[in-house]
Order: sequence, then C-alpha cells, then structure tokens
Amino acid sequence: MLSALLLLSLSTGPGFDVEAVKTLVLPAESEDPWAALPWRTSLWQARLDAAAEGKPILLWEMDGHPLGCT
Repeated sequence: MLSALLLLSLSTGPGFDVEAVKTLVLPAESEDPWAALPWRTSLWQARLDAAAEGKPILLWEMDGHPLGCT
C-alpha cells in the first residue's frame, strides 16, 4: 500500500490511471472472503441478530492494537 501511495505522489501526469493502480493493489473479492461477512461492532446487536436468525456468534476478541502493531 505504501508503494501505491508513493506511486500516486510521483505520478501526476495526464495518462495516470488511479483506478488501475487500485485494481492492482487491493485484493479481489475472491482473495478476501472475510470482507463479505456482516461483521458487527456491537456485541449486543450481534446477540440480537443471532437470536433472531438462530445462528451462533463468533466473538473475535484480542488485546492490543487491532493490526498487531504495538
């Protein structure tokens, strides 16, 4: 991602296509299946939704920075 930002800052010419760079840098839908899940940030709302749909809850909890950077 950092290299894409560097490329964007250096490429200000008229033939530069930002969308083409985004296509190269961002993962395709098939490469990122977690993005398609309906994640909840509220445990209470997740509990209500799970009860209404008869589904379990996956609680993903961790301590520290969400990207693992400490």
